[in-house]
Amino acid sequence: MKAISSKTVHVDLELAGTLFGQLERATRCGRGIVRDSYGPGEQAAHDIIRAAGERIGLEVSIDAIGNLAMTLPGKDRRTPRIVIGSHLDSVPQGGNFDGAAGVVAGLCALAALREAGFVPACDIGVMAIRAEESSWFDVSYLGSAGALGLLDPQCLSVRRSDNGRTLEETLLQRGFDPEAIRQRRRLLDPEQVRAYLELHIEQGPRLMAEGLPAAVVSGIRGCKRFRNARCVGQYGHSGALPRALRHDAVAATVAFLHHMEGVWQRAEGQGADLLLTTGELYTDVAAHAPSKVAGETRFVLDLRSVSEEVMEAIVAEARRAAEQIGSQYRVSFDLGAATDSPPAMMDPRLRSCLMSLLEQPLEMPSGAGHDAAVFAKAGIPSAMIFVRNDHGSHNPEEAMALEDFALGTRALIGLLQRFPL
Repeated sequence: MKAISSKTVHVDLELAGTLFGQLERATRCGRGIVRDSYGPGEQAAHDIIRAAGERIGLEVSIDAIGNLAMTLPGKDRRTPRIVIGSHLDSVPQGGNFDGAAGVVAGLCALAALREAGFVPACDIGVMAIRAEESSWFDVSYLGSAGALGLLDPQCLSVRRSDNGRTLEETLLQRGFDPEAIRQRRRLLDPEQVRAYLELHIEQGPRLMAEGLPAAVVSGIRGCKRFRNARCVGQYGHSGALPRALRHDAVAATVAFLHHMEGVWQRAEGQGADLLLTTGELYTDVAAHAPSKVAGETRFVLDLRSVSEEVMEAIVAEARRAAEQIGSQYRVSFDLGAATDSPPAMMDPRLRSCLMSLLEQPLEMPSGAGHDAAVFAKAGIPSAMIFVRNDHGSHNPEEAMALEDFALGTRALIGLLQRFPL
């Protein structure tokens, strides 16, 4: 069937508004949203979305670990499918749109195509993915990585942050099958996925600052994080020790972090993509005092970039600087091992097509992780659309206008109509 212009396709904002309203009413707890991974909140969201998919007339199925698939059949059902996906869980006291906007956009897109009489060349599915957030089990991307057979089976012993139950116990309690993870079984074959597409609210302020409703994501920044960095000096009396004889862990740590701030500024000046953050910095509450030179600090250094080479270079510089500054201040730094999440670039053809569908095209990297990174690393061509969102993300004040949502969803529809690219 001939493609219909995405500008003429009606995005049902009444459907979107109804679903967002149902999700909020079912999962608001106090000021924020609580859709706990594999808990009552996430399950309530899945039940709402599943019912909507059935009303639209989509084929509905649930895999062994609880991921929900809602499919619009294509002309050739044997060929690889297109998956539109995102997650439905939230951080504790989160917002209503993080993750859910992508699932609702997928449903709205398929409803619009059905209404317009468009029959796709291949199956198009909306995937409501389980447990993207790491707040509950301290494992990111449980649903998408589990579906692709990428999870370490040891994650089954990870305990939930609030009730202490293991992931295995939780899956069994919900009626799902932990053996799929233990056996690294592929519930979704990458060979049978032509593309993965995800709409998501922007989690930072750039689109608000630039007055733009949407953007195409160029790539998802990787992260190297020194979770357990430590500086050890010697405690001493603040009134008795001259500077030259101090082993001041606080002064050394401040010098180290100031040096890394300069490294960041120089990298930015050279056009490199880089973010550095110290989200935790503290002395020992049992040993510190106003009249003491601090003998120990603990801190975290989090660095992110779309370039693996940039991250490796900054890690090497951090280790060199720690040694040099440690010697200068007569202390010792132990940055420890760095946890590693590599960057994931979005597919150039899909990005180019999405850019052509936006009236005010902009490409930007994502600083936060998304399920799209898992699909991309599995070799599946992937693309993301950011929609403008006020007040940031992971908080109750998330604010996405339905008009912006409609614009992003129309771009998604336009891309679907152009397959195969």
